[in-house]
Parts: sequence; structure tokens; C-alpha cells
Amino acid sequence: AVVVAVAILREGSEVVLFLYGVVASTQTGPGPLLLGGLLGVAAGALVSWLIYRGLVAIPLKRLFSVTSALIALVAAGMAGQAAAILAGADLIPAWGYQLWDTSWLLPDATLTGKALHALVGYSDRPMGVQLAAYVATLLVLLVAGRLVHQAPSRQAAAQH
Repeated sequence: AVVVAVAILREGSEVVLFLYGVVASTQTGPGPLLLGGLLGVAAGALVSWLIYRGLVAIPLKRLFSVTSALIALVAAGMAGQAAAILAGADLIPAWGYQLWDTSWLLPDATLTGKALHALVGYSDRPMGVQLAAYVATLLVLLVAGRLVHQAPSRQAAAQH
């Protein structure tokens, strides 16, 4: 409950700071800001309701499997990018500065390349340490996930 409260507090403070920045940077009155805020709340409520209605139809096991896989890809991407930054600063060895070059197919500078970079850590010219960190993170998360899923079944078997 505390984690949820802190997350909501953080999001609320971000909204306040964002709206303060909008008010400070424009010369419009409070009317358009209030209207935009109300429209945003209404749109958020509508999207939330639509998502809820859609999620009710999705089996929870499948939903959590897909979201866990997506979170694992994001975490692996972050680990790979962190390794690339550390290697770029010569704090860790690079293990090769360019394993392959897919810039002819999907450059980092394109919208798709930037989106994949932000979501899963895509790089058109990855370093060796970047790939190693990516794969190691995925393997650790996969093994940890398997161990967590096997633990309840072992406990249930021990009770019978």
C-alpha cells in the first residue's frame, strides 16, 4: 500500500510541476488550462474504463506472461545500454566496438530505431559487452522466473 501511495504521490507531483511549467511559460489565463485539465481527466477516465473492459476478457495468466516478457526486454535493454555507457567511458572493457552493423536496415536515428532503442535497447552497432549484458540479464530473469514459478508447486507437493 505504501508503494502505491508513493507512486501516486510521485505522479501527482509530476503533473503539478508540468502544469506549473505550462502556466509559467504562457500568457493565457486559467480558463484554457482548466479546460485542458478537465478534458485530460475525462480522456484518462475513458481510456482507463476501456482498458479495464478489455483486460477483464484477457486471462490473467496470459496477461502476466506477456507483461513479464516485456518487462524483461526493457530491463535487458537498460542493462545493455548501461554497459555501453560504461564501456564508452572506459570503465569496463568493450569486448569489441562493433559486433555487427544493421544501420543499412534500421538506423538508430530513425523513429523506429529510436523507439526500439528506448523500449528494448536496440543498437544498430552494438558492442560486445552490450550484447553480453543484454543476454545475461535475460537469462537471469528467465531462470529467476522459472524458480519462482516452481517454488509454489514444490511447497504444495510437500504439504500433501
